Amino acid sequence: SRSGRAQPDGGPSPITPHHRNLRGRGTVLARSRAHTEPIDWGNGTSARLLTADDNLGFTIAHTVVRAGTVSKLQYRNHLEACYCIGGSGAVETMDGSVRVPLTTGVLYALDEHDAHLLIASDHEDLELVSVFNPPLQGHERHSLDASDYSSY
Repeated sequence: SRSGRAQPDGGPSPITPHHRNLRGRGTVLARSRAHTEPIDWGNGTSARLLTADDNLGFTIAHTVVRAGTVSKLQYRNHLEACYCIGGSGAVETMDGSVRVPLTTGVLYALDEHDAHLLIASDHEDLELVSVFNPPLQGHERHSLDASDYSSY
C-alpha cells in the first residue's frame, strides 16, 4: 500500500512522508524521520512526526538542540514533555531555582506553561523526543530574543 498503512496480510508497507486519515478501523500510521522535513526553530531543528493534521490530540517531534546554545522558551498554549535520547544539557526554571541535568534516558515535563531555559552542552547536540498537547500545526518556529521567552 502506498498509504503507509500496514498491509492486511502483515506484509511490509512503505513509510510515507505524509498520511492524514487515521480515523477508521484498523489503521496504522507509520512515518519516518527521514521523510519529515525538519523545521529550524532557531537553536536547532524539530522534525514534527505527528501534528494536528493527524487527529491524535498531541504532537511528537524529534528535536535537536545545537551544542552551546541556550534557548529561552515558554509554551503558553501547549503542555510539553521531553525525553532525552542523546547528547547532554539541562533544563532550568526561569528563576534558576531548579536545574535538571539532561542525559540519555531522562525525561522532563512542564505542566504549567513554565518559562524555562533549554541548554545544550558546549561539546554536543542535545536530542529530545518532544511531546506537545494540544498538538502543533507543524510549522511553528521560535522567535529567540534575549529580552523575552519565545512561545507558540
